Amino acid sequence: MLDLPIAYLKGVGPQKAEMIQKDLNVFTVGDLLWQLPFRYIDKTKFTRIADINEETESVLIKGILRRVEIIGDGAKKRAVARIRDESGFVDLVWFKGINWLEKNLESGAAYIVYGKPQFFNTNYSIPHPEMELANEENQQNALTFAPIYASTEKLNNRGLDVKARRKLILQIFEKLKQSDIPEFIPPQIISKLKLIDRYQAIVKIHFPKSEEELEQATRRLKFEELFVIQMRLLMLKKLRKSSIKGHTFSIVGEKFNEFYKNKLPFSLTEAQKRVLKEIRKDLGAGVQMNRLVQGDVGSGKTIVAFLSMLIGLDNGFQACMMAPTEILARQHYEGLSAFGELIGVKIEFLSGSIKGKKRAAILEDLISGEIDILIGTHALIEDPVQFKNLGLAIIDEQHRFGVEQRGKLWNKSKPFPPHILVMTATPIPRTLAMTLYGDLDVSVIDELPPGRKPITTLHWTENQRLRLKGFIKEEIDKGRQIYIVYPLIEESEKMDLLDLMQGYENIQRDFPMPDYQVSIVHGKLKNAEKDYEMQRFVAGKCQIMVATTVIEVGVNVPNASVMIIENSERFGLSQLHQLRGRVGRGADQSFCILMSSFKLTSDSREKLKTMVRTTNGFEIAEVDLKLRGPGDIEGTQQSGLLNLRIANLAKDGIILQTARDLAIEILDFDPTLSAPNHLSLKNHLEQIKKYANVWSRIS
Repeated sequence: MLDLPIAYLKGVGPQKAEMIQKDLNVFTVGDLLWQLPFRYIDKTKFTRIADINEETESVLIKGILRRVEIIGDGAKKRAVARIRDESGFVDLVWFKGINWLEKNLESGAAYIVYGKPQFFNTNYSIPHPEMELANEENQQNALTFAPIYASTEKLNNRGLDVKARRKLILQIFEKLKQSDIPEFIPPQIISKLKLIDRYQAIVKIHFPKSEEELEQATRRLKFEELFVIQMRLLMLKKLRKSSIKGHTFSIVGEKFNEFYKNKLPFSLTEAQKRVLKEIRKDLGAGVQMNRLVQGDVGSGKTIVAFLSMLIGLDNGFQACMMAPTEILARQHYEGLSAFGELIGVKIEFLSGSIKGKKRAAILEDLISGEIDILIGTHALIEDPVQFKNLGLAIIDEQHRFGVEQRGKLWNKSKPFPPHILVMTATPIPRTLAMTLYGDLDVSVIDELPPGRKPITTLHWTENQRLRLKGFIKEEIDKGRQIYIVYPLIEESEKMDLLDLMQGYENIQRDFPMPDYQVSIVHGKLKNAEKDYEMQRFVAGKCQIMVATTVIEVGVNVPNASVMIIENSERFGLSQLHQLRGRVGRGADQSFCILMSSFKLTSDSREKLKTMVRTTNGFEIAEVDLKLRGPGDIEGTQQSGLLNLRIANLAKDGIILQTARDLAIEILDFDPTLSAPNHLSLKNHLEQIKKYANVWSRIS
């Protein structure tokens, strides 16, 4: 039944079916059933009209309808009714369906009204409320918790509002059999976790009779959703480790040892050593490595990547490193080529801006094996770029690349795909990492190199602008450099923000030439202009860089000790943390100053308080997840895994951990799911496999 087209339901028909498909992406009866309510009206809790205030979200009122009027005509025609309880009255307003209301609303009758109050003309009113007569028949048939579904104005106007949706779901349940929603969670797990069965859960999630029933259904369906994701990811991981062979790097040889023992200019932290050991183990195992290295800004991921590449070179293979921007790629190249020269390793740089004879020479040397390591942008994955024997591919800030782009790296190596090492300086909350990267091996560099002074973060408002000017002068007098970052390039009428160009003019006025040099960098500059301005700053030829977030990654200036972020409340937490990481790279005390307006929402205040309180990227990422939800965290939008129906990664970490632990337990005991009590689970996973992302095996 669940596979039948949506038009099969009575009251839908072809036209409405087409609208539902377009607006809700619902094609079958099953699709509609799995569009779960996002909240409920508790029909046992009425609000007194006198208690309505500006913080009231939605209200359920029981009262007598005292007056019904039709006001105006034509486009301005509206129906107004007044409902009164023992504490006061409120107006109800409709702009559509007026003729029907005029005939059917009963003045003097008792009604139950549900809607969102709005303050207008010194009174509260409720536009387009849900209404039903408070008679005995309706009271007996009333749902204790009436479900509310996500909808669109278009659907509501065409008779597919929330009441109609409830009727459609009830119609499905009249015909639905328990066998239409087969159980697939193994019985031992249902028993261990005291879960209700799947059929009961879907009935109770739509029409719970009590809070306890709603909690039972929610818990069951959240577990089911997260358990299926973890089973899929862990099975992919097992498949990769058992079937995708990799180049075996069996030795740690001359290049690695010479650099590590004699040329490395500093000692590795214990965290770097631990991660390097994990990588070495993977590279020698004979299966393709697929490892994610997470590390905060400045934790030393790049040197770990370079040492990993040297292991590849010692085994006769080439390596490459791909970064999302030319600035970041070039920074990696300049840093690592200096190391390469010390031990006779040839490193080259390739991006879209390198053309003609130079490009041809690089491509020729790459295929002949003259080049040991190639560093660059997405230019590395273009078809003309061919390696002699690529063994290791490192992808920096991989969420900035599309999955298809990353997949092209697989075809650069024969007979096996290259080992893949993915690096990110965007700390990922544990629950998100388990869901997004659950099929990867994850390493964390959770320690900063010794000698780094923690960055002092301050939150200032507009009345401290003069103090800020004095502070900038003091730091420049000490020989330091300053970043000032703005959220906008041009003035927006909708947002009262100090825009970049106005800020640049103010800074030039406060810090005039020739005593001060100010550079400007934003996304609308041509690449050559952007690079010129960046290089001036890097070379110390200007003291202040006014910029947008283009400097979020890719600039390493140890002499820059102050990061000022204007309108900081407009940035996401992870973005603020990334921007702060541009300073604190030298021996001097560094500062991050968050400028904001006086008026802040509670979320903005929490965000800025978090930045002042901690420099721990993982703690910041957890707060970011709670404030914004997983869909808005940078880079996660491209993951189909985050189209969750009911689970919430910000709140359901314990359920997710339980689901993962039990999935590991099952696969350790029965990797092929061939035991009798696992056959239903195996069948369910095979059924949903056709909807799975075909790129899911590519990190």
